[in-house]
Amino acid sequence: MNPLSVLLQVGSAFLGVVTLAVLFHVPRKYLLSAGLTGAGGWFIELLVMNQTDNAMMSAFLSASFVAVISQLSARIFKAPVTVYLVPGILPLVPGVGMYRIVYYLLQEKGEYASYYFSYTLQVAGMIALAVFVVDSFFRVLYQRR
Repeated sequence: MNPLSVLLQVGSAFLGVVTLAVLFHVPRKYLLSAGLTGAGGWFIELLVMNQTDNAMMSAFLSASFVAVISQLSARIFKAPVTVYLVPGILPLVPGVGMYRIVYYLLQEKGEYASYYFSYTLQVAGMIALAVFVVDSFFRVLYQRR
């Protein structure tokens, strides 16, 4: 894993998240922490992919990180969780998989389109599962107080 490449990717993730947060009208005081949440999630994605080469585990762990940091940031900064969660998940969304589905459908290569459909659905499912698990954990944790 090239450190310069990692730094460039994490920096790009930060800028992408902040840009999306601005488009979603996230208040200025939350932009830095939202950007750091997304950049941290992308860093975890890169780290896990480098160590395991398992896209599903990588998606689950990075989305779990983003969800946990979003929950904690929301409580620390007294903001809705979605202020951090929605922009923070952006770098993890399997957009290239969706592109490949359409590309191979247009090329009339159904077996490749089917493969990428399954792959993209699994990655998206792992992201959703991670957000659900973390949200459920925090709900149980804070209901007992």
